[in-house]
Amino acid sequence: MRMFKKGSLTVDEILKNTGYIPNMNIDEERKDLAAAFRWAERSNLHEAVANHFSLAVDPEGTKFLMNPNMWHFSRIKASDLLLLNINDKSVLKKENAPDATAWGLHGAIHKMCPHAKCIMHVHSIFATVLASLEDSYLPPINQVTSMFFGRQVIDKKYGGLAFEEEGTRCANLLSDPKKHTFIMGNHGILIFGQNVAETFNRLFYFERAAKMYINALQTGKNISILDDTVAEKTAVELDNEEFPNPAGTAFLREIRSILDQENSDYDK
Repeated sequence: MRMFKKGSLTVDEILKNTGYIPNMNIDEERKDLAAAFRWAERSNLHEAVANHFSLAVDPEGTKFLMNPNMWHFSRIKASDLLLLNINDKSVLKKENAPDATAWGLHGAIHKMCPHAKCIMHVHSIFATVLASLEDSYLPPINQVTSMFFGRQVIDKKYGGLAFEEEGTRCANLLSDPKKHTFIMGNHGILIFGQNVAETFNRLFYFERAAKMYINALQTGKNISILDDTVAEKTAVELDNEEFPNPAGTAFLREIRSILDQENSDYDK
């Protein structure tokens, strides 16, 4: 570390306080996030040019990548992702500014919930149907739905578009790192995790789980719900917490492999 001081701070400390990140290499993080955007579009998780993914890229969680405003998921490349500073709100008035609602929601969560390293928010069809029901809880009716047992936060106080005040209100509900699935009543779904692989895996499977549950409801027959003990055991096992690679690592690796074989430009 350079030990020249200005007052009581080292040069590196001064640079850090102004947003400088020495030797920052986030190329792979950019590629992972871009691949997730491409696969979200293929999986019909997107909504026109709305919805947003973000990824914190510094230890403090104050700087994060996010998709540009009003860009379709199918054409987002790694180099297109915006690198934003939570403490620099002036970016909203600059050229190529991020979507104000995305800044309000993702910025507030990254700032107030540093455990939410990667955040994915969509209005996918079945998750949003679930969020539109009076009872938006996803019960553990099978192995896939058990992934989310005891890991849901349900918000029933929708307050309009997620500008800064609404974003702060939502962030206040997400203080528990275990509860990574935010069912936004009358709105959509928000999932967080430690990285892109873990978060996208949860997002993908939540939409499938919601579809299974909605389809089960439509049969009009009684639904079989797993015992709480079995559901929690299954959720822990599916999280793969005891293994070196989190759930979703292989899924994202395969997504990138498929895109590479197709000569996709996601990694450019």
